[in-house]
This record gives sequence, C-alpha cells and structure tokens, in this order.
Amino acid sequence: QVQLVESGGGLVQAGGSLRLSCAASRNIFSLKVMSWYRQAEGKQRELVAGFSSGGDPNYADSVKGRFTISRDNAKNTVYLQMNSLKPEDTAVYYCRVRIGLLDYWGQGTQVTVSS
Repeated sequence: QVQLVESGGGLVQAGGSLRLSCAASRNIFSLKVMSWYRQAEGKQRELVAGFSSGGDPNYADSVKGRFTISRDNAKNTVYLQMNSLKPEDTAVYYCRVRIGLLDYWGQGTQVTVSS
C-alpha cells in the first residue's frame, strides 16, 4: 500500500513552465510502474507520461518534447517537468502507482494555463 501526494500545480501563462511532484509514503525503488495522468473538465482521464515496467519513460504524443518525467528514489518522489505549456494542458494532474494488480492514485493538483 502507498499514499501519494501531488504538489506543484498552479496558474501559469502559456509558454511557461511548472514542475509537479508526487511524494510517496514508502520507498519507491521497487515500484516500476509510476505515471502521471491528467483530466480536463468534461473529459476522460488520460495518460501524460509514465515509467513502464522496464523502466523506460513514455509520453503522450501531445506532450512529447515538452514534458519530462523523472524520479528520485532517495526522496521517494516522481516529478513531471512541464515546459512550453499550452492552454490545452489545463487539467487536474494525478500521480498513479501500480503495485501488483492494484492502482493507487493521489488527490491531484490543478494546472491552469492562461492564454
């Protein structure tokens, strides 16, 4: 079991940057599948970026070249660096961890990009 707490969201102008953090309540060294999702108002939750079981990062086409996922196992934290933000990136961003067959989610952090 794990608790996840996201932070770092806020209001930013188009073209700006934010770094989201997802702090886990336990050591994440053995947690391979860790991801960031987002959900815009009125839309389904979608995968933004994640680490596969093999450890490779993958990204949604809409954020490739702009977002970077990283992890610091010593701090039990996963990050999402978001650059060149666009108004369409506005959403609540969630951290997800898979442990065995179970998924754990954080409470989300709001990102709003103004034009």
